[in-house]
Amino acid sequence: MGSKMLIDASHPEETRVVVVRGNRIEEFDFESAARRQLKGNIYLAKVTRVEPSLQAAFVEYGGNRHGFLAFSEIHPDYYQIPLADRMALLQEEEEDHARDHDDDDNGHDNGHGERQEARSKAPSTPAEDATDAGADQDEAWEDADGAEGEDL
Repeated sequence: MGSKMLIDASHPEETRVVVVRGNRIEEFDFESAARRQLKGNIYLAKVTRVEPSLQAAFVEYGGNRHGFLAFSEIHPDYYQIPLADRMALLQEEEEDHARDHDDDDNGHDNGHGERQEARSKAPSTPAEDATDAGADQDEAWEDADGAEGEDL
């Protein structure tokens, strides 16, 4: 059965929208003069912190407003790193790897007679590849469900 969208704009201070499938309400939303609508709008945001463990980024999108952008909401096109940046990252990883091998060859130990394992740089997560702190992102936002920031 098809869906219907019903819009009630009979009052100038409020507009209500409902999506109905058969006799069941699928979605409901409203916009009022007293409540500023954020859902569905597009904002320019600045990534302030990337949290790999959460697979998310925290962003600031103007007016001292902060939000949470889940990795799953970031379009894959953002992962296309320019060739020059990619080459610089590869060179940096090779230098780190060479330094780690030099440390291993020098036989560093932790003072207890045990050889200290060199930690290789952890591979970056997709969220880190897509969002760097300070980078600008364009993204559609949704209102948070009672959270302090916005769920983006």
